[in-house]
Amino acid sequence: MTISRRNFLVSSSMAALGTMVLPKYVNAFGNTSKIVTGIQLYSVRDDMKANPLQTLQQLASMGYTQVEHANYIDRKFYGYSAKAFKKILSNLGMNMPSGHTVLKPEHWDAAKKDFTKEWKHTIEDAAIVGQQYVISPWLDDSMRTNVDQLKNYMEVFNKCGQLCKRWGLKFGYHNHDFEFKEITPGTTIYDVILQNTDPTLVTQQLDVGNLYNGNATVMPILNKYPGRFASMHVKNEIRSSGGNENYESSLLNNGVVPVKEAIDYGKDKGGTHLFIIEQESYQGKAPLDCAKENLAIMKTWGY
Repeated sequence: MTISRRNFLVSSSMAALGTMVLPKYVNAFGNTSKIVTGIQLYSVRDDMKANPLQTLQQLASMGYTQVEHANYIDRKFYGYSAKAFKKILSNLGMNMPSGHTVLKPEHWDAAKKDFTKEWKHTIEDAAIVGQQYVISPWLDDSMRTNVDQLKNYMEVFNKCGQLCKRWGLKFGYHNHDFEFKEITPGTTIYDVILQNTDPTLVTQQLDVGNLYNGNATVMPILNKYPGRFASMHVKNEIRSSGGNENYESSLLNNGVVPVKEAIDYGKDKGGTHLFIIEQESYQGKAPLDCAKENLAIMKTWGY
């Protein structure tokens, strides 16, 4: 995934709204031990851009009941308000337990020691639409070279976790490949993120495929940080036929990632209950056809 797709203390009025929203949320997601399989809508991004309603209908007809958004702009999901999008999903028998919106450094006002109104709206709308997790899928370039600066920024992550908790949500971070580069000898950016965020406030959504372009492999990461991954992006990778990356995503049963082993470990020891299918390259197939095949593969694996 690329950044192009990701585009507090709560005030008294927001807190009051949170109180109204929270009971429905708790009923829907109180049992986080249930294994849930869904799809990241970036997998069918062109279809969602052309006709979101029709695309969601097609996914529902395949058997998908859970989706994760990759489009929240001007307080709208794919052009719809939080309430309207929740109704659309509900009418299709769908939920959206998770979504991707980038937490940027400018969303935290250090002078006021508070989040901006824009970011507070992000959390408010996530609660309204029924999310369980607010996932930030990017780390600004400015935070990737100085270890002390990165550690300090992880306190903003923790504060965001506190904000989300007030709404009955949880904040999380989604990796790409750069996180597995060393920021100091023997310590990667991902190590700093995991070691300086409070697990009770900040979860991790491990993308089991993205890290291969960072010269990392999935099982050592899972073994190093057991219990930290409430959510996973389920993805396989093959050698890329072009472009700047060594690997590109593929069907789940075709590639170098031990996907079944990784998700089984996540379920048993990683603390994972939310498994989100994602494919971004299609090797000549239609994205919706890939989505259908991937769900069938997951079902053969028991998910």
